Amino acid sequence: MSGNTAYDVLGDGPPVLLIHGLGLNRHMWQWQLDALLPQYRVIQYDLLGHGDSPKPPPPYSMRQMVAQIEDLMAGLDLQQCAVVGFSLGGLIAQAFALAQPRKVIALAILNSAHARTPEQRAAIMHRVQQVEESGPEATADEALKRWFSGGFARQHPAVLKKVRDWITANDRNTYPALYRLLAEADIGLETAIAGISCPTLVLTGEEDSGNSPHMAKSMAALMPNARVEILPGLRHMALAEDPAAVNSLLLSFLSESLR
Repeated sequence: MSGNTAYDVLGDGPPVLLIHGLGLNRHMWQWQLDALLPQYRVIQYDLLGHGDSPKPPPPYSMRQMVAQIEDLMAGLDLQQCAVVGFSLGGLIAQAFALAQPRKVIALAILNSAHARTPEQRAAIMHRVQQVEESGPEATADEALKRWFSGGFARQHPAVLKKVRDWITANDRNTYPALYRLLAEADIGLETAIAGISCPTLVLTGEEDSGNSPHMAKSMAALMPNARVEILPGLRHMALAEDPAAVNSLLLSFLSESLR
């Protein structure tokens, strides 16, 4: 633990900080570690309210999530690092890059939302209501349908069970507030990200309905040093369904940005 955060530091080399998504934990990066560890010092941690990190009472804010990274980096005596964020983690990564631009050498935003429409936000708020009423398991099965292609789901039930177990293990008293944070986290970032000038990779799956190619392209167009990659045939959890495709693009980006 560093302060109040559960984390792992693995490997050696330029530091890369990994930020997981809503309802998951630091172990979701297991599909990336074999690719990253030969070249990088990887810091993976549990967001507040998740995994082994503290679960303070709601509500949760982006400022809390940014402060958690600030405290973690200070505890590790890290002056700068590359930051990779997935889904909610990608939104937190953007907020951190805006708050602490000198600390972020490079930024990778994976499968994250941007400038949601009122209809898109309402759909997420409906799921917030579901977890408020019935706990994390209320949305788990539908999440897996959105996150994985049908063929992969049929062929790899153990992967889906692992992810489902992560979701349903969340604290039912804090998870609704964390879900609400996801629903609202893109608000305020829509135009502010034009101020992110570090090298940036924006990546999503062609079939990631909630974090769409249109969103990814719109994000990348705003940032002066960004590029976008769309993964054909993949949905939200592309990094678990086809880690080779994700890792190839991520390694190429990090190699260019951190040399």
